[in-house]
Amino acid sequence: MNGQTVAILESRFGEQLAELIAKRGGKALWAPALAETPDVDPRYIADLIREWRVNPVKAAIFQTGVGTHALFKATDALGLTDTLLSLLSSSTIVVRGPKPTGALRARNVRIDLSAKDPFTTTEVLAELNTLKLRDLRVVVQRYGAKNPELENGLKAMGATVIEIPVYRWSLPADTRPMAELIAALERREIDSVVFTSASQINNLFDVAQSLNNAGTLAANLNATLVASIGPVCSAALAHVGVKPAIEASPPKLGPLVNALDAALSRN
Repeated sequence: MNGQTVAILESRFGEQLAELIAKRGGKALWAPALAETPDVDPRYIADLIREWRVNPVKAAIFQTGVGTHALFKATDALGLTDTLLSLLSSSTIVVRGPKPTGALRARNVRIDLSAKDPFTTTEVLAELNTLKLRDLRVVVQRYGAKNPELENGLKAMGATVIEIPVYRWSLPADTRPMAELIAALERREIDSVVFTSASQINNLFDVAQSLNNAGTLAANLNATLVASIGPVCSAALAHVGVKPAIEASPPKLGPLVNALDAALSRN
């Protein structure tokens, strides 16, 4: 990467991504843009399970390992885990990838359908297309933000969608690194910016708004090489007027770093 400066906003895997960039000869500027905030309402979980016992659920979709663990932690505290396991045994269990798979297997939950690599919503919907869901109920373990693509896909199949919020993405307690990134972009000190979720984009623009810099942020980002993890992230960038030069395919960190390395090494 020829010693060029790459800004990353990834939180959970930020250190890992920074190490990958350093190994390719880049300089990582880490400005975490997200914080995981617990969003479990025990009363909602209890009511959901009570309703589930009366009105069966055709399928239950687990999208993340963190969210799956959080759900079971909540039912453990409520004394409802055995009931949940019994209800899951009568439903079709759908997983988005290896992490929710591992979390469910730790609870001895049978898995019926698994999204294929690269484990995006597209692959989840492909698995769901094998089911008849019209006029049936589907439970979705939500991750840090709503997943409109999945929700709309399920509704198009005629399903009734019931979400289980377990955590949400929020601004980190310390937004100074994000403010410093915005200032560095203004000074043209950043060569590339890497986005790995739509929520990062929203939060970065919210911080810029608080600093009265929202008007120039899109132009400053477009003056760099912007890299996107995939189509959903790219659509969020386009919504705020930013055009990514790179979109990873498949949408994973490895291909993203490879594409970024190739592009920066040409410069």
